[in-house]
Amino acid sequence: MRVVVAEDSLLTREGIVRVLERAGADVVAEAGDARALLAAVAQRLPDVAVIDVRMPPTHSTEGIEAARRILDEHPQISVLVLSQHIEPVYALTLLEERPHGVGYLLKERVSEGAVLLDCLERLTAGESVLDPAIVQSLLARPRRDPLGPLTDREREVLALVAEGLSNRAIAERLWLAERTVEAHMARILPKLGILDGEGLHRRVVAALAYVDGTRTRDA
Repeated sequence: MRVVVAEDSLLTREGIVRVLERAGADVVAEAGDARALLAAVAQRLPDVAVIDVRMPPTHSTEGIEAARRILDEHPQISVLVLSQHIEPVYALTLLEERPHGVGYLLKERVSEGAVLLDCLERLTAGESVLDPAIVQSLLARPRRDPLGPLTDREREVLALVAEGLSNRAIAERLWLAERTVEAHMARILPKLGILDGEGLHRRVVAALAYVDGTRTRDA
């Protein structure tokens, strides 16, 4: 397995490289900042890039931005992002953009070569790897109510959609004009994030959103 390691701390980088090499990985390049990382990836085309979240010059999001660029420009390359702290937003950003071949681990997890190599092998096989601490942090967050943006009337309409009623039947049930129901639906779908899409039955998706929303509120 060919690996590029990007970490601005020389001691930490050497430690990661040593762990990888002892585990049998082929570290083909090292980098101390995002620019050097991108150049190394373009030149050496590794199987996976191991990247620190915070890198020079600002030590903010350079690592994440470099990871996103690698995933965009080299979709065949997997990315493992390492962080000193639990930062779920960064993990979610990467996974939402590409839910395969992407990993996010705390640095404390990479001291054992077998564990690190297993993680990289899973990534190159198309899996995603998320640090258990990140998972626990996400599970502890209150779930967003998907029905929150809807008015009471819009929820009434959506509930009847979930029952399988047509716009005409909904209008009759609620003593509304059919055009009024159509207007409600025109507002409901965008509020749920349901836009036009090829092969997408929007009423079914809206009904599923209603079911998920009621479960969230009851939980």
